[in-house]
Amino acid sequence: MRTNYGHLTYCSNIHSGETWAAHFSELQKYFPEIKKKCSPKTAMGIGLRLSATAAQTLSQKKELARFKNWLGEQNAYVFTMNGFPYGGFHKTTVKDTVHAPDWTTVKRVNYTKQLAGILAALLPDKMEGSISTSPLSYRYWHKNEAATNRAVKKATGSIIAVVTHLIKLEQEYGKTIFIAIEPEPDGLLTDTLSFINWYTGELLETGARKLSQELDLSFSKARSLLKKYVRLCYDICHAAINYEQPTTTIKLLQKRGIKIGKIQISAALKAIFQKNNTGRNTLTKAIRQFAEPTYLHQVISRSKHNELVSYRDLPEALQHSGDASVKEWRIHYHVPIFTKKIPPLSTTQDDIINILDMHKNTPLTQHLEVETYTWEVLPKALKKDIGGSITRELKWALKHLNK
Repeated sequence: MRTNYGHLTYCSNIHSGETWAAHFSELQKYFPEIKKKCSPKTAMGIGLRLSATAAQTLSQKKELARFKNWLGEQNAYVFTMNGFPYGGFHKTTVKDTVHAPDWTTVKRVNYTKQLAGILAALLPDKMEGSISTSPLSYRYWHKNEAATNRAVKKATGSIIAVVTHLIKLEQEYGKTIFIAIEPEPDGLLTDTLSFINWYTGELLETGARKLSQELDLSFSKARSLLKKYVRLCYDICHAAINYEQPTTTIKLLQKRGIKIGKIQISAALKAIFQKNNTGRNTLTKAIRQFAEPTYLHQVISRSKHNELVSYRDLPEALQHSGDASVKEWRIHYHVPIFTKKIPPLSTTQDDIINILDMHKNTPLTQHLEVETYTWEVLPKALKKDIGGSITRELKWALKHLNK
């Protein structure tokens, strides 16, 4: 929906369905009622997530026309897409395969180009479109520094190939579509700072030289185009897990002229450990209910001396829950954003409030997307009606924006 602070929607990766028919069925089932409750009189945007299989189907003219007609009937529009998960994302073991195929592959390039083509056909005139995407690759797939550096260079070359495509799409459709890279714990770009370092170094140096050669542009023009078509997807949950200070990182982005393409409004689990064993045991028991087999739930632990230790997944972290030096855990588990407490646990909702307050004072982007994709694996106590949960999240975000 259009707000005074940009377009606000939710990401459809909360809905199951890896084929287009299945996913469209879920949208038809839930979206009309959500819109009726959240944006009854005005147009409402959709944050569309398509698997590679679904994207192939929707790329067909007949299916695309059918979907556009449905959007018109619903007074809806698509302005952003989630191009991070390529394959199955529900009712299957995802874990680190969420990064596959990564940006070192032709499959990732072709998938992203296909999403861009779909978005170019759906995006309203005079509106920018965004496609959020993975942080290049998964760090543990690369055995050493040399292998990591090779992956970064190859991935950057793939990004340049997509940028070239986006430039051509804009010439054809007159619409700006950009990719927004989403740092995530254990990605090659694990946090905002590593994204900035890659962006100002590899992308704006090596990548700009490559783009200038391919399109016969000046180096400065190539850098300018990269800043337009490659932006940051700021996932608030991911930043909170890394204990980022939003004010500091946002200022760093602005100082270097890096745009935020999309803010994903999301909350992580937070556990504050007590000194006594009884409190620790109670907390650990509560955390265990979130250890499920579908998604990666990276944990970053903070000691009393502010030392950080990362764990690849929650089961690994739980083996260290008795460590008396640990003060706090941040857990990569997207929980409903309207929830501040899940006793005895809490959430990183305060980080959402801080970012939205900053955004209200100085707009950071025009694309705001609530992303809580874990509905199917939430503990029963949190697993309410899916349509009602999405509605409640959107209304919570809208209420805070309008405060």
